[in-house]
Amino acid sequence: MEFNEQDFRCGFCALIGKPNAGKSTFMNQILGQKIAAVSPRPQTTRKRQLGIYSTDLLQIIFVDTPGVHLPKHKLGEFMMDVVQQALSEVDVILWMVDLSTLPEKEDTLIAEKLTAMRHSPPLLMVCNKTDTLPSDDRPQRMLAYQAMAPKAKQISISALRKDNFPALLEEITRRLPVGPPHFDPDQVTDLYVRDIASDLIREAALYHLKDEIPHSIAVRLDEFKERNENLDYIAATILVERESHKGIVIGKGGVMLKLIGQSARQQIEAMSGKKAYLELRVKVNQDWMNNPSSLHWLGYNRKNIR
Repeated sequence: MEFNEQDFRCGFCALIGKPNAGKSTFMNQILGQKIAAVSPRPQTTRKRQLGIYSTDLLQIIFVDTPGVHLPKHKLGEFMMDVVQQALSEVDVILWMVDLSTLPEKEDTLIAEKLTAMRHSPPLLMVCNKTDTLPSDDRPQRMLAYQAMAPKAKQISISALRKDNFPALLEEITRRLPVGPPHFDPDQVTDLYVRDIASDLIREAALYHLKDEIPHSIAVRLDEFKERNENLDYIAATILVERESHKGIVIGKGGVMLKLIGQSARQQIEAMSGKKAYLELRVKVNQDWMNNPSSLHWLGYNRKNIR
């Protein structure tokens, strides 16, 4: 990367939105590789994750956050603390809205959070999922969301198809401060492979279990070893809250667990560029989403929010 101190721009850009607005899909697409777990189920993202986009002229550090919702347990409270912390530490806020639906209560909650901020960074409203509705219906949907943040600049995109990404990047760049890059240009995230692997295992579980189990699933990484330069050994435990859930995750004759493992292994290998030997087990941890001790050793600890 050729660095010109006078022209280079660098800054942090928070991605906020209701569950399933498309934040993680956008970040994977803008980086050109998968670093964030994505599933059709809401609240797949539970922690803050950086996605680092670099060119010769700029570095945008996207801060992916959990979907904004009204928390029903201590895990949900942790997730909303992650969002609040991210909003206070960035140069630009991207509020991603879902054009496939009209504004919902979660959107109202986001608008209230933004209004309550004392010193709000520049706000861009990203109207996502333009591919899900006819072009004639888009203006009305966009107006409905614009009313929630009248001063926000609106940009319509399709994260899935990468529509209008150049225009969005240009709008972000205009609002970034001039300054040197914070990360090496080859770095795309702040997480290690082992951290992303646990999220990809949970993504596979959510995808294959669909609506059979609520979101009371967590993944504990028990062991991660580099056997050689071409092979990683990964042992992980899928945690559920009830004994009945354990049987569903394992499936008859272990079929479901095997299917989850195969899907997760393929995603991990695609992400790391190495072969992976993945060993999964399932364990019951009752009411872990409300247990401070369980949340702590799973990494959902308010003191560790960065």
